Amino acid sequence: MFEKGAYVVHQGAGVCEVMDIAELNMDGASQDKLYYSLRPCYQKNSKVFVPVDREKVLRAIVTGEEASALIADIPQIEELWVSDEKLRESVYREALKSSDCKEWVRIIKTLCGRRKERAAQGKKISAVDEKYLHMAEEYLYSELAMTIGVPREKMEDTIAEKMGQAQYA
Repeated sequence: MFEKGAYVVHQGAGVCEVMDIAELNMDGASQDKLYYSLRPCYQKNSKVFVPVDREKVLRAIVTGEEASALIADIPQIEELWVSDEKLRESVYREALKSSDCKEWVRIIKTLCGRRKERAAQGKKISAVDEKYLHMAEEYLYSELAMTIGVPREKMEDTIAEKMGQAQYA
């Protein structure tokens, strides 16, 4: 069980702070059940409620040591390449739902590379690719920034540098 004040990663809302653990006083909510009241760190005026017994949609944020190791490993992390257009979105969706930072890096590397290839052909990446790239970047940069204690924008620059952004620009 997470404690009040802890930072967690929610599958859909990203990095959140546990604001409270209590029964939920809302229509449709079970009165004999405890809920985490979460405040997404990068979505102002938003709240998420998760039953304590459904903790599998939450995980603790990575530690500073884990974040540093991940950043150092970025050049070696393989892309997540899916050639079947119809399958691509479901693979991206599952990678995002995994709440695994390494999977988010794989999505980012893949889609930055895809963007570069398409730009060379005078094309843009698809709306689906753009959507998943944005989501993976948001989740990864937010979590690492929170863990390391740097502004999110600085984290974006750090990751781009580690990826060798020149090859993905």
